[in-house]
Amino acid sequence: MTNLKLAKLPPGSMGWPFIGETLQLYSQDPNIFFASKQKRYGDVFKTHILGCRCVMLASPEAARFVLVTHPHLFKPTYPKSKERLIGPSALFFHQGVYHSQLRKLVQNSQSPNTLQKRVADIKALAISSLESWARGDQVINTFHELKKFSFDVGILSIFGQLDSNYREQLKENYCIVNKGYNSFPTNIPGTTYQKALLARKRLKEILSEIIYEREEKKMVEKDLLGHLLNFKDENGETLTKDQISDNIIGVLFAAQDTTASVLTWILKYLHDDQKLLEAVKAEQKAIFEANDGGRKPLTWAQTRNMPLTYKVLLESLRMASIISFTFREAVTDVEFNGCLIPKGWKVMPLFRNIHHNPEFFSDPQKFDPSRFEVNPKANTFMPFGNGVHSCPGNELAKLEMLIFVHHLVTRFRWKVVGSQGGIQYDPFPVPQNGLPARFWKESGNLN
Repeated sequence: MTNLKLAKLPPGSMGWPFIGETLQLYSQDPNIFFASKQKRYGDVFKTHILGCRCVMLASPEAARFVLVTHPHLFKPTYPKSKERLIGPSALFFHQGVYHSQLRKLVQNSQSPNTLQKRVADIKALAISSLESWARGDQVINTFHELKKFSFDVGILSIFGQLDSNYREQLKENYCIVNKGYNSFPTNIPGTTYQKALLARKRLKEILSEIIYEREEKKMVEKDLLGHLLNFKDENGETLTKDQISDNIIGVLFAAQDTTASVLTWILKYLHDDQKLLEAVKAEQKAIFEANDGGRKPLTWAQTRNMPLTYKVLLESLRMASIISFTFREAVTDVEFNGCLIPKGWKVMPLFRNIHHNPEFFSDPQKFDPSRFEVNPKANTFMPFGNGVHSCPGNELAKLEMLIFVHHLVTRFRWKVVGSQGGIQYDPFPVPQNGLPARFWKESGNLN
């Protein structure tokens, strides 16, 4: 680091007083907004959006500096309104010992050993979803339906086999909270945000009942709830009910929309490239036939040996870049490459800009899974973030997607309905209108 006194603010525009450049950000595709800034000012630039003074980072070195080598200088930061809905004890609002303890618990609940035992349950959820879509000649909103599937997988990883009554209550209230998450935060009765706060209160009550039952039965489970309930720190302290509830809701939030968005894009990319779809089908049909035409179950080992499908998954993560950026806040004045990042300013590593930089990915707008035949350069591919705050559930997300694709292409066909262009932000990028599509069962695959 050079002398802080010599460091200057990065180049860039702060826009209008108070509102900064928020209107420009929301009046166009946010990717174009950030890409045009990068072109004009370089890989490190300043702006003022969403009421915050920000430094944007669009290089792998800068992202690594913030997320990996100097994470102690930048704290995770979220608006208070969002913190209230998830719960202030959720791991991604924290740093230090508490954060690393909770992160370890989430990772332990998704160890290879535990995930192996989840394959059959995830398969059952995938088949059940696909069969319901293929019933009758209905057009379904693929993204909305995949959100239901991802939610059920999330519930499975947290609670194992949960009573259907509890599952429905959790789903109903979680949906209301989810709707309010990106709404204008006001406590006026009847508003989306206020309804979300009430639903959040009900979620806590439902979770308290589930925890009480689990403790009464003295059940020792390997799911996330089991790990949270059995945790003791070095002083013998356990987690409070609030800490457990906040982290369960946090994991559901992290698991649902993101995975559903990526799966929706995978379906679109495969649909748009029939040659690639046939190649993926051939890979999956070979596994299907090895399993006696689907009569034997798909195994964990088989999900680890789907090279082409896995490259499609990685390229979908790169192209869609569901998490376009992440928010941090400088806890002190920091200097990076001669630029000053003042204390209190927000810092945003721009994952999408890095994933779409032709220097690292040739012809970046082209969907090309073969680019992953070679490992990307370090810190140029970060679909699950990077460093101590990278997504601890990424192995479950990848497993869920591979299982779903296997059963989709071996047993079903689908056709996108209507216009196939366009992206909407919900707030994650998804194909226009959630990719409306019709699904059919492949004749002869009735197992």
